[in-house]
Amino acid sequence: MTQPKARWLEITAIVVVIAAVVRGLTVEADVTQGDVQRIMYVHVPAAWLAFLAFGVTVVGSVAWLRTRRRTWDRLAAASAEIGVVFTGLAILAGMIWARPVWGQFWTWEPRLVTTALLFFVYLGYLALRRAVLDPEQRARRAAIMGIVAFIQIPIVYQSVNWWRSLHQTSSRNSIDGPLRLTLWLAVLAFTFAYAVMLSRRLELARLEDELEQARLAGTPDVAGAAITAPTLEGVTRG
Repeated sequence: MTQPKARWLEITAIVVVIAAVVRGLTVEADVTQGDVQRIMYVHVPAAWLAFLAFGVTVVGSVAWLRTRRRTWDRLAAASAEIGVVFTGLAILAGMIWARPVWGQFWTWEPRLVTTALLFFVYLGYLALRRAVLDPEQRARRAAIMGIVAFIQIPIVYQSVNWWRSLHQTSSRNSIDGPLRLTLWLAVLAFTFAYAVMLSRRLELARLEDELEQARLAGTPDVAGAAITAPTLEGVTRG
């Protein structure tokens, strides 16, 4: 992404995020839960953007297996990192929301357990990328794991329908118009934030790849590489 496009994306993201925050704090509170319901404007978008991020990881993984282009591997890795952040945020916001509604931060109900498993599996994905030094092997193993791990997404989403659960089912059509509009604005804000983070992370990944390739090639283009140790040649005794 060129610099002007990246700058406009960042400006747009800031404007939309500010609008979402203001809207989330000023829209009327839910008649049942009161102000605590406002956590939904963080919890739900974070969960959806985690799904989106891991979906992009699948796309990058499949594309790398077909083309072997490093660009796709960088996309898969960068999106997975952001997806882990969003998953952790969704879990944290859900726990804060659960305390006043359920009376406790955590219960071993299906949606929470499957989401926690999703979080730790993708942490394992990132750990795998750190553990394998060879770039080709790392990309291949990570691509396979990135594809297989995505199977959890429909399980997490459908868990409230497949098993008895304290967690509410989809509320897209059951909340009032102003609250639903606020929720969609929050989703849009999180989407722009994801796009900005992905753009920045891809640029960093490109620089990391260039540094790694230079290291593997043995090029001495680092500061101080041309400095040699002093010798005693030409020195006479006093």
